[in-house]
Amino acid sequence: MSCATPSTPRSTASSRLYSGQIKDGQDYGELKATYSIWLLGDTLLRDVPDFAHRFRMRDEQGRGLLDHGGIYLFELGKFARVQAAHADDAANELERWLRFFTEAERLDESALSHWMQTEEMRQAMSVLMAFSEKERAYHAYHAYQARQNFLRQQRSIQRRIAELSAAAEQAQAQLACERTEKEQAHAQTEAALQREAAALAEVERLKRLLANGAND
Repeated sequence: MSCATPSTPRSTASSRLYSGQIKDGQDYGELKATYSIWLLGDTLLRDVPDFAHRFRMRDEQGRGLLDHGGIYLFELGKFARVQAAHADDAANELERWLRFFTEAERLDESALSHWMQTEEMRQAMSVLMAFSEKERAYHAYHAYQARQNFLRQQRSIQRRIAELSAAAEQAQAQLACERTEKEQAHAQTEAALQREAAALAEVERLKRLLANGAND
């Protein structure tokens, strides 16, 4: 039996499972029937009221190639609509399993419905819960890892901001120091110019005094 998913070629999955039963030298009579089970959430055969279908390999005249397997197709949407009228019942094992596939996510393991009260269904529920626990643990682990990655990125960003802020403050301090040095140099230049001007003025005054003394 094989259950093909939408991403898996159905014929390939079935043929591999069928041909893989025997090895070189073994008789074809040892091959066992191989069945594929397709569970469809959407409606495929809209003009057909039945939800369960079996397909086999036939030619254009309807002659079967071999009766050693086939494809069972179940339209779960149709089944859910039919089953809605029977809230807590399953007519047979097929309906029991189809109800499980359509309602398992809403079942309470501690208060299972009447139609789930068989050993096979309880075992299926246990397997489902184990998968659910693993899935929750998987998501929790990845959520934790994502949170840790986020915190690491935040710390890296904060550290980089601190480094850039320190560099900016250092550059501002360097500019302020250079500006102060330039202002001091400018003040010294202005003072020297003023002293030079004063000295020249004094020289001119003394020259005038000498000139006046000579004339007297």
